[in-house]
Amino acid sequence: MASYSTRWGFFGPFGLAPAGLFGEIAALEATDPTPMNAPSSSSRQIVWPSVITVVSAAILIGAEVFGAAFAGGWALAILFGLGDQGAHILQAVLFALGVLVMTAFLRAAQRVEPFFKRR
Repeated sequence: MASYSTRWGFFGPFGLAPAGLFGEIAALEATDPTPMNAPSSSSRQIVWPSVITVVSAAILIGAEVFGAAFAGGWALAILFGLGDQGAHILQAVLFALGVLVMTAFLRAAQRVEPFFKRR
């Protein structure tokens, strides 16, 4: 069986760089004498990877939830012949429902990915 290589043939100009050209980008140890997660007077420490994960997911899911609320309100208002004022009221109701959904998501995500850890 022939091995696949991107260094030859059609992909020649787009070949992989030799491993020796790559190095470690992130430092192994923090060199800052006062890092962001330095001990404070409280016994809790923020777990930044969990916070970033949950906030990123909330932004994505929030865009979908609130987009669906506005589009759904508009579509249902047309379906039931409610007019512009009815569409705005229906959008506001679905928006409030979206706020409840996002609150529930954030609370559940915080249980799975805790924002704080005890020392």
